[in-house]
Amino acid sequence: MDVTMDGTKQQRRGNTRQRIQDVALELFAEQGYEKTSLREIAERLEVTKAALYYHFKTKEEIIVSIFQDLTKPIEELIEWGEQQPHTLETKHEIVRRYSQILADASPLFRFMQENQATVRELRIGESFKDRMRGLRDIFIDPDARLTDQVRCVSAIFTLHAGMFLLQDLEGDPEEKRAAVLEVAVDLVTQAHEGTLPS
Repeated sequence: MDVTMDGTKQQRRGNTRQRIQDVALELFAEQGYEKTSLREIAERLEVTKAALYYHFKTKEEIIVSIFQDLTKPIEELIEWGEQQPHTLETKHEIVRRYSQILADASPLFRFMQENQATVRELRIGESFKDRMRGLRDIFIDPDARLTDQVRCVSAIFTLHAGMFLLQDLEGDPEEKRAAVLEVAVDLVTQAHEGTLPS
C-alpha cells in the first residue's frame, strides 16, 4: 500500500513540475523571460510562491530544467545513431526522428529563437551547440566531399528553419512539417549519393 501511495505522490509531483514548466514557457513566450517573475508564474498556476519554490527556486532553474527535459530525446538519438552504420536508411531515420523531436519541443525552440541573449547568458546555448555537434557527427560521413557534408548539415537546419519560417504560411501544420521533412531527406539522399564510389 505504501509503495502505491509513494508512486502516486511521485507522479503528482512530476505533474506539478511539468505544469510549472509549461506555464513558465507560456509566460516567457508572451512577455519575455526577463519580464516574467516567479510571482506571475505562481499566480498563473494558482499556487503560492512557496509551492513553486518547492520545485524551483529561480526562473533559471525552470528554463534549464525545461531545456534538459525537452532535449533529452536529442541525446538519446545521438546515442542511438552512434551505434548505427552510416547507411542512407540510418540517415533518413535520424532526420525523421529529429523532425519529431523538434515538433514535440517546439515551445522550447521558439523560446530559444526569441530569447537568444538569455539563452547565451544561461549557457543553454552552449549545451545546445554541443548537442548539434553530436548530431552532426552521427550524420556526416567524415570522408564525404565538403559539399556533401554541407548538405547533411543543411538538412538539420532545414528542419529548424521550417519550424520558424513556415509557421506564418497558410496550410495544415502537419503538411508543412511533411514538406520540410521531404526537403531534408532529399538533401541527405543527395549527400549520401555523393559519397558512393562512381
